[in-house]
Amino acid sequence: MEYVEFLQANPVLTFAWIGIFAALIFTSVKAGMSNVKKISHQQATLLMNREEAIVIDVRSDAEFKKGHILGSKLLPLSKLKNNELGSLEKKKDSPIIVVCNMGMTSTQACQMLQKAGFTNLHSLQGGITEWRSANLPLTQK
Repeated sequence: MEYVEFLQANPVLTFAWIGIFAALIFTSVKAGMSNVKKISHQQATLLMNREEAIVIDVRSDAEFKKGHILGSKLLPLSKLKNNELGSLEKKKDSPIIVVCNMGMTSTQACQMLQKAGFTNLHSLQGGITEWRSANLPLTQK
């Protein structure tokens, strides 16, 4: 009974709560239906070592030069949006790990690659920031 009174007395809070709840459900369902797998830095390392996964860095050239995962290939998001995939086009079934700064842009990039026909996509959770905080190696070469 108290809940009903509260909801009636606070319609703005009620609608805000309903909106947040709906957004949470929507993003959870969308993430569950996606073929893009979010992986930790440990899982990424195993994938690189055991399955020779290709690491694609979608950050800017300047950020890439400050430090990137050894063996990763730079493919800025701007080129990806223009469908400039280069030699990556031939690797549609290979395991691919997409990396960005924080792990948000890489998910978007994975979705673009998925639309282009790539099937084995992984997004690095936390991106380079988490990789660096775990004291994993980065190179500037």
